[in-house]
Amino acid sequence: MKLVRFRREGREGWAVQDPAGGAWHGATEDAAGWPGSLDAAIRQGRAALDAAAAAMRAQPVVDLAQVAFLAPVAEPRKIICVGLNYRDHTEESGFEQPAYPTLFSRFNTSLVPHGVPLEHAGLSDSLDFEGELVAVIGTGGSCIRHEDALSHVLAYSVFNDGSMREYQFKTPQWTMGKNFDRTGAFGPWLVTADELPPGAKGLRLETRLNGQTVQSANTSDMVFDVASLIVTISEAITLEAGDLIVAGTPAGIGHAREPRLYMQPGDVCEVEIERIGLLRNRIEARAPLPTPHPPTRKEETTA
Repeated sequence: MKLVRFRREGREGWAVQDPAGGAWHGATEDAAGWPGSLDAAIRQGRAALDAAAAAMRAQPVVDLAQVAFLAPVAEPRKIICVGLNYRDHTEESGFEQPAYPTLFSRFNTSLVPHGVPLEHAGLSDSLDFEGELVAVIGTGGSCIRHEDALSHVLAYSVFNDGSMREYQFKTPQWTMGKNFDRTGAFGPWLVTADELPPGAKGLRLETRLNGQTVQSANTSDMVFDVASLIVTISEAITLEAGDLIVAGTPAGIGHAREPRLYMQPGDVCEVEIERIGLLRNRIEARAPLPTPHPPTRKEETTA
C-alpha cells in the first residue's frame, strides 16, 4: 500500500494508491467521509490505518500533478538518524567503522517534502547530499526483540539528509550541521512494509545531482540493518508509532570528493530507492533576513 499526504487549495489531505499501482484516491479534510488525518491513523495501529485507507479508496481520484506534496508523516515525535552505516562511506569519511550504531537526532523544522526546495542558508557553502532509506515505526515498544523488530515497521520512504558540513564538524557532535532549517527532504510517499523485502533489503539506492549519479548502493550494504537498529534504539529509547529511523548513507558524498561537490542554489537533487520512489528537490538560497532599522531617539535606551 502506498500512502501520500498533500495540500490542495489550502487544505491538507491524503490518498492511497489503487492496489494495482494505478490511480490515487483520496480527499482533503473538508470532504464528506474524511476518515481523519494520516498521522492519527498511523498512531491508532494498522487495523485503523487499513480501515481509513479503505474509506479513502471510495473517494475521487487525486491527480498528484495538481497538488503540493507534504511530508508523509506530519509530526514524527522522534527522528533518529544513523551515521556511518555503510562501510564505504565510513572509509571515505576518515573514520574507523564503529561496532555500535552512531545515532543522532533531527528536528521536524529541518524537514521539507518532495518538490519543495531545500534551503541553502548562506552561512556556509558546505550543504551536502546524503541519500537514505527511512523506516517509519507503526507499532511502538521498548526492549524489542530481534525476531520481532520488523513487525514494528509500518512503512518505508526516501530521505535526503542534507548536511551543512562546516557546522557538522565544528564540534564532536553533529546536531547543528544536521538541523539547519529546511535541509532534510522526506518523501514522496510511504510504501508499507508488506510490499517490500523484509527490512527493505536488496533495494538499489541512487542519489543524482543535476542528473549525475553521485551515490549508488544497495540497502543490503548497511552495516546495521533495520531490525538491528530497532533493537539497539529500543534498548534505551521507547519507540512510538510515527517515529522515523533514517538509516544512513553510502559513499559518494560531496564532502569526500576532490574537489568537494556541495549543493548550490539552482541545483536539483534526486534520491531514488527501488520499489519505493523518487524524492526530488531544488536547492534555493534562503531569503535574506530583513535589515533592522536604526533606532529613533524614542527607541534608544540606556542600560
